[in-house]
Amino acid sequence: MTDTLPYAEVIGDPIAHSKSPLIHNFWLDCLGIEAEYRKTHVTSEGLAAYFLARRADPDWLGCNVTIPHKIAVMDFTDDPGGVRERIGAMNTIASETGGPLIGTNTDAGGFLQPLLRDKWKGESAVLIGAGGAARAILFALTSLGVPDITIMARDAAKGQALLDRAGIKGKVIGITDALPAADLLVNSSSLGMVGQPTLDLDLAPLAQGATVYDIVYAPLETALLSSARARGLKVLDGLEMLIGQAALAFDIFFDAQAPRERDEELRALLLAA
Repeated sequence: MTDTLPYAEVIGDPIAHSKSPLIHNFWLDCLGIEAEYRKTHVTSEGLAAYFLARRADPDWLGCNVTIPHKIAVMDFTDDPGGVRERIGAMNTIASETGGPLIGTNTDAGGFLQPLLRDKWKGESAVLIGAGGAARAILFALTSLGVPDITIMARDAAKGQALLDRAGIKGKVIGITDALPAADLLVNSSSLGMVGQPTLDLDLAPLAQGATVYDIVYAPLETALLSSARARGLKVLDGLEMLIGQAALAFDIFFDAQAPRERDEELRALLLAA
């Protein structure tokens, strides 16, 4: 690969842990596309300078966005799909030559893919976290018609703001409060991630056939998922959403469908990395 190839990238702070380059470059190699995908450390203070520099680069196709920038990047993008109003966070930004930066969100679709694949049907969900990923996941849950949603958040006001934006009643409880009974538990926070505190919850209140979905993927087997497995609950790990949202973004950046028939090979590569 050379510096003259078209490229996309993922930005965040921190970013060293990101597996997105492995995913996208695997797909590029599979399809024989001459392009590359990188990861770039960008601080909150450096966002404006980052976008100014990238817009001047004709090889730049756009970027994915991770913690903590999914809300802040909306200040730098156009929004033809109404993502600001519908979700309130962006994780994918496409660059149109000579035109505006177009922001969208592939997290919601990526989150939904394994639930739809497994034909999940439930009446209640608990969502841990109130950040950018939580906004997309709450949008996804409401699109499924889940009638009973509880948000567990360190900041109750942020949790209530998410419910208000989504136009649902729901409930907000503290991050250390006891879990309510639910059919689905989703961790959208950074708790359990490498370098972050462990998410230690008593899962006993969850329904017998509940699903526990942790979007953290470093480590892949979090303490939350281990606890869920020990109780015989269905688990979905962070690679599910990561690969799903990446496939949607790949199509946007490289104008090609990701070869999802090779997911098993990709997961093995990610686990070995």
